[in-house]
Amino acid sequence: MDTLSLDVANRIVVEALASARRNGFRPMALVVLDEAGLIKLTSREDGATALRINIAHGKAAAAFGLGVSSRTLLERAKDNPVFFGAIGTASEGKFVPQTGAILITSRSGAVLGAIGASGGTGDEDEQICIEGVRAAALYIAEEP
Repeated sequence: MDTLSLDVANRIVVEALASARRNGFRPMALVVLDEAGLIKLTSREDGATALRINIAHGKAAAAFGLGVSSRTLLERAKDNPVFFGAIGTASEGKFVPQTGAILITSRSGAVLGAIGASGGTGDEDEQICIEGVRAAALYIAEEP
């Protein structure tokens, strides 16, 4: 698989949201990006606050743009806040280096896209992204 189909993106989101409900997390928003870094699918649960989609998109775009999970970006940002602030400006706000987004890869390691979530803690957001990707029989570039 070299591309991320809408059907597969939908399965990822459905499974991620099911995980959030099983775990009693707050209402979530998710954004899935495709292999070009463009939005493939956006979903916001009833009750998720207004900025959740923007935050989820910023997390996914950050992970996709730099090729690592947003957890890794958060760690890197701690040592270089000025540079990471500049990336946020250069990306017109589509760069949120906070835990809650991962790269989606094929078995061979090809990047198929990214998924970001917002609504819970960073760990909760990341957890549902991982569960959604695994349920769709895809892979994660790096494990937390």
